Amino acid sequence: MPDTAALPHALPDTLPRMRSWLFAPGDSERKMAKAADGEADIVLLDLEDSVLPEAKPAAREAVAAFLASRTDSARLWVRINPLAGGETAADLEAIMAAAPGGLFLPKAEGSTDIATLDAMLTVLEERHGLAHGCTRVAALVTETPRAMFLCGDYAGDYPGSQRLVAMSWGAEDLSSALGARVQHRADGSYMPTYELARSLCLLGAVAAGVTPVETVMPDFRDLDRLRERALMVRSQGYRGMLAIHPAQVPVINAAFTPSDEEVAHARAVVRAFAENPGKGTVALDGAMVDIPHLKLARALLADAGLAE
Repeated sequence: MPDTAALPHALPDTLPRMRSWLFAPGDSERKMAKAADGEADIVLLDLEDSVLPEAKPAAREAVAAFLASRTDSARLWVRINPLAGGETAADLEAIMAAAPGGLFLPKAEGSTDIATLDAMLTVLEERHGLAHGCTRVAALVTETPRAMFLCGDYAGDYPGSQRLVAMSWGAEDLSSALGARVQHRADGSYMPTYELARSLCLLGAVAAGVTPVETVMPDFRDLDRLRERALMVRSQGYRGMLAIHPAQVPVINAAFTPSDEEVAHARAVVRAFAENPGKGTVALDGAMVDIPHLKLARALLADAGLAE
């Protein structure tokens, strides 16, 4: 393995926050700049769905040039084309010299896809003088019927597993693959198949020890409903959400940022256990809390970037 201290793009000690992931079409320099100049924790420069096939070569050049022009590449990721589509190698050849902070892999189908991508990245990182493993990966894990059965396959030690830092899910491509005309109930909630996708993604991400990220809300004008949904999925264990419009980013960031009251309670839980060493259950504010509560409190403080 190369000496990462001597490389221009060494493996970062910490990852950027992962509350908001904002897509920007890779064939629009204006939209990429607007997204990157905003508040999104991670900007996803898109080479897949938002770019027509005939425009992909030019979009690759535009994304590479944009990455090379910025100093905040750790938060500038690229959604590449799926491995099965025949475009991935061209995507990577075009962008890797500019050292994106990470890659968003659509239509992932299990750990073998991560291993395949890892092999491609290892060659290109060495070619361009990048630290081995510095290119992180997030995977969209429910976009094909087969992928649904493999959401638990990302846990464990396999080639490329150290690159995987987040998993998300999607309804649109899955709906298309199923020939389904309806994704939502009358009240706006997802039909059972898509709720299953959301649950499998969450379970798979937690099993793999990576960040679970909620899918997009296409209606970018309804910010009140976006807030409700973001808070709902956060309460279930999701720690971030995809966005398709800059207006969604502040709402998502706020929803996935622990409130002052949550932080105060978490610190009180940690303090109660510190004051009662060796106890598995302690009293706090008239209720009993146990070790799972302590783990949740520590995780919340970590998400907030705060010490115990």
